[in-house]
Amino acid sequence: MDDHLSERLIAVDEEFESNLALLADPHVIADQKRYREVTSRHAELKPIVDSFRRYRDAKTESDEATELVAIEDDAEMVEYLNGVIAAKQDEIEATEADLRRLLIPRDPNDDKDVIVEIRSAAGGDEAALWARDLYRMYERFAERSQWTVEPIDVSPSDTGGLKEATFAVKGKGAYSRFKFEAGPHRVQRVPETESQGRVHTSMATVAVLPEAEAVEVEIHDNDLDIETMRSQGPGGQSVNTTDSAVRITHRPTGIVVSCQDEKSQLQNKLKAMRVLRARLLHQQIAEQAGERASVRRSQVGTGERSEKIRTYNFRENRVTDHRVGLTVHSLPNVLDGDLEVLHEALIADEAARALAGD
Repeated sequence: MDDHLSERLIAVDEEFESNLALLADPHVIADQKRYREVTSRHAELKPIVDSFRRYRDAKTESDEATELVAIEDDAEMVEYLNGVIAAKQDEIEATEADLRRLLIPRDPNDDKDVIVEIRSAAGGDEAALWARDLYRMYERFAERSQWTVEPIDVSPSDTGGLKEATFAVKGKGAYSRFKFEAGPHRVQRVPETESQGRVHTSMATVAVLPEAEAVEVEIHDNDLDIETMRSQGPGGQSVNTTDSAVRITHRPTGIVVSCQDEKSQLQNKLKAMRVLRARLLHQQIAEQAGERASVRRSQVGTGERSEKIRTYNFRENRVTDHRVGLTVHSLPNVLDGDLEVLHEALIADEAARALAGD
């Protein structure tokens, strides 16, 4: 183990001991928010410390056996000690590899539920149809992962596609995978309305926001403008005869959210507030990272055809993720929600960049 890694682990071990003391501190226990932060940090540090202590024990036993071999005259004992050294060396190497993995900074939002927003972009009616296909892909992906999908605000197009759709995905670890879907998605295919058989390129954008708990984002009622209206279905028809749809504007940030999926105005308001909290949390995360520009805007880009994180080419049965240069020839499987191969490559890339300090 190199000195840099050893120093980091010693510091983690010391922080863990300090953290244990805080868990027993009455002042910390009385502060709900602080206690939650300390317990969360304890859960993060414990597997690292446990692995580091196993490493130290194995290293100590290996060193002691090596010293004994140098002075031992009995052949059988030397053979036994060499066996111990070999076994401990294997344990040391495996534990060190485990420690390097555990030290990769973990996204604190990985276990959260998510709010996903899909919008049709360049490509007109075909882009709306592509937004619909992405929505279905994510529904199937969530189903494969045993997560639940909850529509919040879905706006159909006149041609059977989606102008935009906002939905929640609920389940442990949802953000850890859905975060890789944020960005512009480009499709290359022959539209159903194309009589000449020409391939068209269209775009839809995806934004992925970790869902915020009420305690994480403070929202003052007097900062909100809340409007109600008739819910609209395809072609502008009213879904019901009451003013159940809700649009909320957060004046300090200018963020506007709406929900019309539920028949109850109260339910629509509650869902819209969830989206608002998620967007405000995302904004806070960006600011804490020193990124004052909207992360949400950086995720979705401008929606132009030249921008993309992934290309889906129907004629070649090909899906290419441009962030890692990975191409798979299994388009139907991907559209059926099988994103495992793509996500595993993205997770490996994320880990490699984190280890390199990128």
